[in-house]
Amino acid sequence: MNGTVEAIFLAAGRGEPRTSVDSATAVAGQGLLGDRYLGAPPTRYAAVCEITLVEAEAVEGVRATGRDFSGADTRRNVVTRGVDLNALVGRTFRIGNVLLRGVERCDPCSRLQRFTYRGVMRDLADRGGLRAAIVEGGEIRVGDAVGEV
Repeated sequence: MNGTVEAIFLAAGRGEPRTSVDSATAVAGQGLLGDRYLGAPPTRYAAVCEITLVEAEAVEGVRATGRDFSGADTRRNVVTRGVDLNALVGRTFRIGNVLLRGVERCDPCSRLQRFTYRGVMRDLADRGGLRAAIVEGGEIRVGDAVGEV
């Protein structure tokens, strides 16, 4: 696996749009500084809320249907390229110097549909992304390598 980080997004509050940043500080066991999920407990929908990732290729697949859709629209934190995120469930990997563990798929939900368009759940089926735990914190930057440990 030789992937890279294409974009990083943070949202300060619930329902607020994601803001693009060049880097983010990952705090082990907590999340990303400046993101609304920092320190959030698990929910009935998510075993972990520390960091979410989505493939740039999945975003491009949605755009290929004619939709105006961006990485920010996915409401995920990190957009990667060249990484099969579904394969990272249960595995340990690095983004730059940050150590992560893939916890579960982050399948699209009706909330994402409310923020984007009817049909996004279909268009992102099996490509909605990954929820991960931050094992060792540090800085994540656009352009960082993504690789399995």
